[in-house]
Amino acid sequence: MPDFELSAIDLVIVVLFVAAVVAVAVWVGRKQEGTESYFLAGRTMVWPVVGFSLFATQFGGTQYLGLAGAGFETGISVWNFEWVATLVLLVFALLILPFYLQSRITTVPEFLERRYDRRARYAFSGFTVVTAMLLDSAGAMFAGSLVLSLLFPDVPLGVHIATIALLGGGYVLVGGLKSVMITDTIQGVVLFAAGAAIFVMVFAEFDFAWSALPELAPEDGFTVAPPPDDDFLPWPGIFTGAIWLSFYVWVTNHMVVQRVLAAKNIDHGRWGALFAGALQLPVLVFLIFPGILGRGIYEPDDFPNSDLVWPALVFDFVPVGLRGIVVAALIFALMSTLDSVLNGAASLVVNDFVKTRRREFTERQLLTIGRVLVGFFMLLAALWAPVITTFSGIVAYFQSFLGYVTMPLVVVLLGGIFWRRASTEAGVWTLAVVPFGLLAFFAGEVFGLFDLQFLYATGIMLLLSLVVFVAVSLATEAPSEEKVAAITWSRATWLKESEDLRGTPWYQNYRVLALILGAVTLCAVAPFV
Repeated sequence: MPDFELSAIDLVIVVLFVAAVVAVAVWVGRKQEGTESYFLAGRTMVWPVVGFSLFATQFGGTQYLGLAGAGFETGISVWNFEWVATLVLLVFALLILPFYLQSRITTVPEFLERRYDRRARYAFSGFTVVTAMLLDSAGAMFAGSLVLSLLFPDVPLGVHIATIALLGGGYVLVGGLKSVMITDTIQGVVLFAAGAAIFVMVFAEFDFAWSALPELAPEDGFTVAPPPDDDFLPWPGIFTGAIWLSFYVWVTNHMVVQRVLAAKNIDHGRWGALFAGALQLPVLVFLIFPGILGRGIYEPDDFPNSDLVWPALVFDFVPVGLRGIVVAALIFALMSTLDSVLNGAASLVVNDFVKTRRREFTERQLLTIGRVLVGFFMLLAALWAPVITTFSGIVAYFQSFLGYVTMPLVVVLLGGIFWRRASTEAGVWTLAVVPFGLLAFFAGEVFGLFDLQFLYATGIMLLLSLVVFVAVSLATEAPSEEKVAAITWSRATWLKESEDLRGTPWYQNYRVLALILGAVTLCAVAPFV
């Protein structure tokens, strides 16, 4: 296995970089006057910060390692999740985001209460908090500690977990979402630059010959359309699963949407979402291609885990000094999911459960409750992270878990926005499908009672949720026009926005920008079909 030992210079740079970023995070978030400031950065974020933070929230350090590892092991099919996310973000920016920002909601579950009722809000919010704490935060913390164990093998795992918890949770505790988004932007810029540099350095070993990539790729590994019986990502699974999982991640998951809610206005929210979509496309070159090129440098037996390919390339090709910056940025990337989950989970509890009680709280009291919750969740995740090793199946099957249990949430949200006939009871009863998905997950993925690729299982759960949603809607009373008029899409809404855009320069017209990005995405994907 490659040597991951840091030089003294690199260690000093890592410490200085981490200290500097934490100091910046604490400084920018030093003044918190209430919950909107703490949980939504005062709704003041501009589009580059929104875009980078959106990208970084779902693209933490484990993704950097995982995508290169997938390229090394299976080829480029893993890129399907990224370019599909670009198209979903286009839909989000064009059709859905305005309803979030115009209604001035503080959480995604709050939107569900306005569309359906409080039962839907509580169920949606409770589900998000539980899965975020038991899977997202603890998993991110554990994965981060494993990477630190490579760099500092003599330090106990518990110390690494505590370090990740204190670094990731400390500035969130003080500075809230504004600190999180600023650190996300810093690490995003550094790691994008690092990915580009590593690709160029490694590609130089093959004389910049593009023909080397398909030659080095695994069999049937240089296409985004693997056979229907492929174990990893069959091409029909793009339509039965990948698209709908992307809708869950980018449209219904509060931990991600929270960044858009923090935008200073609708334009900055839209541009930020489009920017995040654009950032998905270079992932193929900066992360997946280096993994494929790694097949010409390393043997599969060189690594106990293919996710170690990217760190190996960093240590073998990045010079001393710059290596320290890349490692430090990687450490912050490993924390990006954790800090997002801590702030997002506290936001859900405060806004969806505490504020909705009859007792009145002052903003100072709510801010204190929010900070206490961040500290509590940080401690809970740190204690749960070592335990999660005994549930390795749950961690390994995280994406399949989402596929089985999140489709009712996607149907309820999208159906509520695009179908005015959807009834209140339909929203509640469709969310009741979640436990059935959980049972199916354990039966198929954990206990092996049936063998079904998880993207196909996602499609089945989507279909079941749709049947329940439509059937209950048609069998129960339709909502009043007054209730749904302002929070559901209609052709009149589109025409009004068209009128508002008249005379807007093309480079400020979000529809033109979305069309350009969509065309670029399809052109980028076409050569690999």
